[in-house]
Amino acid sequence: MNAVSPPVPAPAPSRHEGPLDLRLLIGWLATDGVISPHEAQRTIARCAQAESRQAPLVRLANVAMTRERDGKPLDLEMLTEWLAGRAGLSYLRIDPLKVDVGKVADTMSAAYAERHKVLPVQVTPSEVVVATAEPFLVDWVSEVERQSRRSVRRVVANPTDIQRYTAEFFALAKSVRAAQKAGGNAGGASFEQLVELGKSNKQLDANDQSVVQVVDWLWQYAFDQRASDIHLEPRRDQGVIRFRIDGVLHPAYQMPMGVMNAMVARIKLLGRMDVVEKRRPLDGRIKTRNMRGDEVEMRLSTLPTAFGEKMVMRIFDPDTAVKDLDALGFSQHDAKRWEQLVTRPHGIVLVTGPTGSGKTTTLYSTLKRVATEQVNVSTIEDPIEMIEPSFNQTQVQPQLDFGFTEGLRALMRQDPDIIMVGEIRDLATAEMAVQSALTGHLVFSTLHTNDAPSAITRLMELGVPSYLINAVMLGVLAQRLVRTLCPLCKQPDESVTREKLAAFVAPWQITGSVRAYKPVGCVDCRMTGYMGRMGLYELLSLSEDFKARITKEPNLAALRRQAVADGMRPLRLAGALRVAEGVTTIEEVLSATPPLE
Repeated sequence: MNAVSPPVPAPAPSRHEGPLDLRLLIGWLATDGVISPHEAQRTIARCAQAESRQAPLVRLANVAMTRERDGKPLDLEMLTEWLAGRAGLSYLRIDPLKVDVGKVADTMSAAYAERHKVLPVQVTPSEVVVATAEPFLVDWVSEVERQSRRSVRRVVANPTDIQRYTAEFFALAKSVRAAQKAGGNAGGASFEQLVELGKSNKQLDANDQSVVQVVDWLWQYAFDQRASDIHLEPRRDQGVIRFRIDGVLHPAYQMPMGVMNAMVARIKLLGRMDVVEKRRPLDGRIKTRNMRGDEVEMRLSTLPTAFGEKMVMRIFDPDTAVKDLDALGFSQHDAKRWEQLVTRPHGIVLVTGPTGSGKTTTLYSTLKRVATEQVNVSTIEDPIEMIEPSFNQTQVQPQLDFGFTEGLRALMRQDPDIIMVGEIRDLATAEMAVQSALTGHLVFSTLHTNDAPSAITRLMELGVPSYLINAVMLGVLAQRLVRTLCPLCKQPDESVTREKLAAFVAPWQITGSVRAYKPVGCVDCRMTGYMGRMGLYELLSLSEDFKARITKEPNLAALRRQAVADGMRPLRLAGALRVAEGVTTIEEVLSATPPLE
């Protein structure tokens, strides 16, 4: 739940009692100067033409009244915030990730919440915070205080959210309770609880309807919250669900270990994984649909831990593989040079960066652009990240002695034009990639290095001779991901000047205007100030002068200087330019990029 904002200033709290009335609200809006008298008359006339069972605030939002001072349309959130001020209460935009659903359901029944149009959103030992869209109805307060043995603090939230989350929260709590009742407290083979086995042999069925409903809720909830990963984590006393959103983990829900184990079993069953095997890591994948009907692919991974089996589900956005270079975050300078590299007929192009830096997204988006009907694009991956119909994708299987080296050797007999190797990890794979490039193929792959020039020395450390690197290497793209500022709440940051930015990227210079912004935080970005992520790129294109510096014992500093002379912009400079454009912040860039040397 978001922090409760202070009330919107109003002339004085109204002394009205009873349910909200449409004409009363319109009169208050006119009295407070929110709308003009003319707009008030127009709204009354329009609302009188069509009767509706919708809440008065929703009806007013639908008729698109305009605010008198600036002519902006009054949406539901604006009207709710105004009403909160009129009632002398705090305004709240409900964030489902910050609501303890179990405690909510313990405070009152679903029928009671629906009847009074209220929803508990926070429960502490001494207080219950209850959201309402009818701030002048208080007959339920004393009863809730008596039943919960806590004081009630009312906040105002919009009626649509209250209606939606009342249905979702109580349905989820009901499913979890039903699942727990069906399976008791039976846990898995926990490191500390092995002695507990045998006390109860009643295990929860993965196909139990309550478990099915909880798993369905989990996925739709994660899609709705823009999560990139779902973590199901067993702990000593209970299971914890966390979502990764914009690179940051957020607690989403806590539930009994018996229910958590049944959820993991259900997901393993759907992912065609060995449900019985819990002693070793397993991998799988599931394809489902989100609320819009779009296909969503999830990669599954389990790991045995001290308290049971931990599962991580990586969610792949269906639009990820078709993003253009601008959407990925390429500047015009680098986008043009990258296009020239990936349209070469043969050679090796490497993408480097740490885990989670977006290398796979960049590679898939690039391959999608070059995968025409005239070429054969084949990949060897570990594991296959996303299924793409225009590629021929193969997954390595170490248990069958089928690794990257064997996969590349097999691909060479498949008449490929473009080959993507998931990662160059050893000399054998590197040598096969070099041989593929020497025989006229365009090869893409990834490495784990801090920056682009380091990829050259990394290959030499693996054992690839310098003359072969000069013969086949076309370029190296290093990248990082940074969070982007929320467009709805960011504010200009006068403290960030051209001189301050230049100090971070010296001896580089920042030219042009600087329009820096700072994060503020709003309900849409969960008070973080950031929404979404974008890539920062450092593109090294091997020129003849650069190749001349690749010797048996190359000097990394000299390689960097030559790369810069050839047009490479370091990662930190790319980040500083994005700060100057008002897209991200200095703090994000400093935390994500290596220092300039």
